[in-house]
Amino acid sequence: MKLTPAQERVYRFLRDYLQQHGYSPSYEEIRQQLGFRSLNSVSKHLKQLEKRGYLQSPWQNQKRALDLLPLHTGAVSIPFLGIVAAGTPIEAIEVPESIEVPENFLGSGNNFALQVRGDSMIDEGIREGDILIITKQAHAENGQTVVALVCGEATVKKFYPHGKEVELRPANSQMKPIRVPADDVEIVGTVVGLLRHYKRSLR
Repeated sequence: MKLTPAQERVYRFLRDYLQQHGYSPSYEEIRQQLGFRSLNSVSKHLKQLEKRGYLQSPWQNQKRALDLLPLHTGAVSIPFLGIVAAGTPIEAIEVPESIEVPENFLGSGNNFALQVRGDSMIDEGIREGDILIITKQAHAENGQTVVALVCGEATVKKFYPHGKEVELRPANSQMKPIRVPADDVEIVGTVVGLLRHYKRSLR
């Protein structure tokens, strides 16, 4: 069943928040971000999303316990190119596989997927085993989350250029950034989406 513009706006905010944080926003965060006058308005929109099959609330009385189902915009098959480190760089493993992802998860241009190993990006909601959707491009803006090759080995980090050097910063307070000469870093692409519940086991 097709969503109204207001319902789709709520859905897309929930999706983006879940991708960034790894958990649902509170009702108050939804209200403030989307300009609703009351928490009751938020509740009504969420109930409509659930009724139309776009949202599940698996635990009663837990307002952060929300699971989104894909928007019915069709699925697209993209290459799955192996494993990328969210820790120290490791070599990406190229395997002849593909996965299907919701079309609305994709960025413009060529897209591919990598599975995350490590926990250096947990504060950005990126966990071990997650599937990252990446738009292939050779440049990135300051602060974007990227997949980069460091001396030929792949890693996922936040990107900060500093003249002749590049800082690849983890989103984990327990880990230190990687700072290397710019000539040793190649941007593979920027992270545009994340899948946490992938049915198949990818190794």
